[in-house]
Amino acid sequence: MDTKDNSGESPAKGPEDGAMDDVVNDGYLTGQLLIAMPTMGDPRFERTVIYMCAHSADGAMGLVVNKEANEIDFPELLNQLEIETDGVKNPIPVLTGGPVETGRGFVLHSMDYSQESTLKVTDEVGLTATVDILRAIAEGEGPDRSLLTLGYAGWASGQLDDEIQANGWLNVPADASILFDDDLSSKWDRAVRKVGIDPSFLSAEAGHA
Repeated sequence: MDTKDNSGESPAKGPEDGAMDDVVNDGYLTGQLLIAMPTMGDPRFERTVIYMCAHSADGAMGLVVNKEANEIDFPELLNQLEIETDGVKNPIPVLTGGPVETGRGFVLHSMDYSQESTLKVTDEVGLTATVDILRAIAEGEGPDRSLLTLGYAGWASGQLDDEIQANGWLNVPADASILFDDDLSSKWDRAVRKVGIDPSFLSAEAGHA
């Protein structure tokens, strides 16, 4: 996804074909949501909801799905990629996916769309990191539901497990109503409620989360 932003700074790049080949699609929390707890301690992940694309003994990779990328929207991104935007009926959200490789784009989407490079995370959700899917979306031939993130969250072997043990994260099965919904501001609250916890309790009792 070679492009330039309006400031003229370094172009943002999409991952090359095969860039996701080292992501292991098995084990642990793959396909679940991670919910940042008040005890997290890292301001970059405050009140974030992360969709786990991979989690294994080798490490983990996920995408933040509730933080808007304020510096660019979908039509602007398509313009930078010189993709015709006249046919775009429903622009998809552009989110800040995490602090790693922030110049790369990842499209998380329903599995009614797939290509050779698509990583099948679950039977319902796939991850595609090539510009072809953006062209398909622009032409009205893309997936029924999708979002685009710039960057991702990554953990080394055992790192995420340690953070969970330290009460930094809760996890809950993902569902499309949270994952792809465009009401970003309520995703954290809704995800916490899926665990059976009142979000106001976590705010008031952060030390016991």
